[in-house]
Amino acid sequence: MSSSSNAVANKSTVVKWVLRLLVIVYLVMLVAWPTAYVVKHTFADGFTGIQDALADPDVVHALKLTAQIAVTAVIINTVFGVGMSLLLVRYDFWGKRALSVLIDLPLSVSPVVVGLALVLVYNGRFGWFGPWLEDHGLQIIFAKPGMVMATCFVILPLVIREVVPVLEELGDDQEQAARSLGANAWQVFRRVTLPGIKWAVVYGVVLSLARALGEFGAVKVVAGNVGGETQVATVLVQQKYQNFQQETAYSVAFMLVFAAVLCLIVVALLRPKEQK
Repeated sequence: MSSSSNAVANKSTVVKWVLRLLVIVYLVMLVAWPTAYVVKHTFADGFTGIQDALADPDVVHALKLTAQIAVTAVIINTVFGVGMSLLLVRYDFWGKRALSVLIDLPLSVSPVVVGLALVLVYNGRFGWFGPWLEDHGLQIIFAKPGMVMATCFVILPLVIREVVPVLEELGDDQEQAARSLGANAWQVFRRVTLPGIKWAVVYGVVLSLARALGEFGAVKVVAGNVGGETQVATVLVQQKYQNFQQETAYSVAFMLVFAAVLCLIVVALLRPKEQK
């Protein structure tokens, strides 16, 4: 009996180490190696590549435009995500399951398809709503509104999928108690619901920001991609690389990766402290 138990334990240990090795190799090949390659080429000549990149007006404009679009989309997505999470968890209605499935649609649809769909609907020449909107002075496609919409679509599930499990775990007992004491809907949300979900919201916001900074496909389709006007950083990286300005392309790519990784590190450092 004892030797059988030892054999099972040894087999379990071997399987554990094999799985651990496979995961490490997979992460190195897929994440660590490509990222290290970008870092290596970015700092091949010290900080010269980054300094030259930041001296290019098109690069500076692309980075600013990317930040503006990402922040705007994250704010919109946060407000919508928290509201949709409350709707899905706190209320029962017809079509609730279908709505929950639709929220995950951005995870299964190519961003390029999303961009094309937005062009078909909001194009000023032949779109469903585009001509009417442009007649009233609002251009969607090949302008900032279209880029914000494309980014919002891509990051749509990230806040919701962080907040919904926390809301389900919290339950609504404290909210009902607050209402019974005379609190209105805003007071219940601000003093009872929001403190319970704040770290889920923060984590969803950071994930959304990291994803929005790196969005490429959908934004490329709906943006005009004109340098210094409607070109975001990810598209600029592709253009610089294809135009044999690889040092600038590596430097901008590193800045985007650094911003995304920094967001994740900040949350990883803050979240456990709050849970204690």
